Amino acid sequence: MPIIILISIATFASTLLGGLFALKFKDKLHLILGFSAGAIIGVAFFDLLPESISLGSGRYDVAAITSITALGFVAYTILDRFVFFHSHSNDEHDHGEEIKNHVTRRGILGAGSLSTHSFLDGAAIGLAFQVSAMVGAIVAVAVLVHDFSDGINTVNLVLKNYGTKNQAFRWLLADAIAPVLGVISTLFFTVPESVLGIILAVFAGFFLYIGASDLLPESHHSHPTAWTTFATVIGVTVLYGAIRLAGV
Repeated sequence: MPIIILISIATFASTLLGGLFALKFKDKLHLILGFSAGAIIGVAFFDLLPESISLGSGRYDVAAITSITALGFVAYTILDRFVFFHSHSNDEHDHGEEIKNHVTRRGILGAGSLSTHSFLDGAAIGLAFQVSAMVGAIVAVAVLVHDFSDGINTVNLVLKNYGTKNQAFRWLLADAIAPVLGVISTLFFTVPESVLGIILAVFAGFFLYIGASDLLPESHHSHPTAWTTFATVIGVTVLYGAIRLAGV
């Protein structure tokens, strides 16, 4: 039990530090967005999707899991385009107040999705420790290595969609607390591995959309593409390396 408490505190600290980094260097937001795009796509491809395939292998084949990921992508697309009004502009003053409010809600949707994912990260840690201390430790390391990026991504999604710094910080706190609550929640319930695999597959689709259709285009918007492209490649590479090292 003490080790789980320490790990939950570590997830809180890692996420919070990532978000504070993004808030402090807001003037370099396009570079951070480029990194975040790579990081969130990396999380989807190298962490969520493989884990969902592994967890769901007892009941679902690979084609079924990837189809569920695609459904998650499509579902988020529909929400984004028809409920939260996906929009880009050369000048934030081009947005009317009503449109700007819709765009802000998109940031809240993205931040809420990341916070829910962080809750599931915490739940995954707790459930893994129910299997064994070794499995729990491996899952915990995998979560910790991308929590820093989760904090950056949460802040970026709010700020780029015309949210205030206060709103970004409140969502950062929610994202940082979420894995702690996830760990605690596993003391009261258990989830079949196949069900958890489906949940992770859906979120892989969500994150692929957020990275490829939201963060990545915005990172290149009105900025030279060389450095933002480099930042995106670094984001993918860092997440790949960190997750691979965590699995060693």
